[in-house]
Amino acid sequence: MSQPSPSDKTEQPTARKHTAQPKARILIEALPWLTRHHGKTVVIKFGGNAMVDEELKAAFAQDVVFLRHAGLRPVVVHGGGPQISAQLDRHGLVSEFKAGLRVTTDDAMDVVRMVLAGQVQRELVGLLNQHGPLAVGMTGEDAHLMSATKHFAEIDGEQVDIGRVGQITDIDTGAIKALLDDGRIPVVSSIARSSDDGHVYNVNADTAAAALAAALNAETLMVLTDVEGLYADWPNSDEVISQLGASELEKLLPELASGMVPKMQGCLHAVRNGVTTARVIDGRVQHSILLEIFTDEGIGTMVVPDAKQEGEHQ
Repeated sequence: MSQPSPSDKTEQPTARKHTAQPKARILIEALPWLTRHHGKTVVIKFGGNAMVDEELKAAFAQDVVFLRHAGLRPVVVHGGGPQISAQLDRHGLVSEFKAGLRVTTDDAMDVVRMVLAGQVQRELVGLLNQHGPLAVGMTGEDAHLMSATKHFAEIDGEQVDIGRVGQITDIDTGAIKALLDDGRIPVVSSIARSSDDGHVYNVNADTAAAALAAALNAETLMVLTDVEGLYADWPNSDEVISQLGASELEKLLPELASGMVPKMQGCLHAVRNGVTTARVIDGRVQHSILLEIFTDEGIGTMVVPDAKQEGEHQ
């Protein structure tokens, strides 16, 4: 069958608009970000609505696997607030929070450990491993990953005992780095070994993710939330702050709702300890991680070190 010659302009039919062209444009838009983030470590704190909605969970797993295949080194840190509360209810144990942190009795700690390492982590590892032999679950107890001492909440200037809640004192990244070098995706439950009294501690997952990001010299810390980001003037306005420097954030901290405080304190700790950017993003949006990392606009609030604040999405 004869074909038109490529050089025959008179007979050549008009090039058809291919239906896949928009996909090609999207991939090309991602190219600068793929180049920028290639080989970089990204720590993602998994939480909020994304942990309990089946479609959001599946989309989260796809995003993390995509990052891995796109040449990044993702590490997932998770808590399990809703699941822990549900299990405590089943055991007749009261859920109580002080200064945004769960009061954790010895009995409650047994439930926390069981839920995080035996339920939430297992499910997340299973979702990731539907895409290949990638995810490996561990807790802060494994290989001395996280060590902690007892943390006291500060309420109205006073130290308040909130039980088996830990404050991270040391991170040993050896096991995490070995897994990353082997092409695996570490999935870390926010439980720490005691550095002084033989106990095991419940650690706020936002705090744990920030500490791990800093210890790994991560490029980015991403914290999934159930809001669009940090609001400029809530509840008077739903305008989201797209970017702010560490000092600006520090000034805002006293005005934030208690649930946002550990997240934003974590972001502040990360960027002041070597992490290039820390981002709070809306985990209710499917594929929010990819939208934040691989598009020009981004969809959440990005915190940067004071010296790097440039006013543009990175």
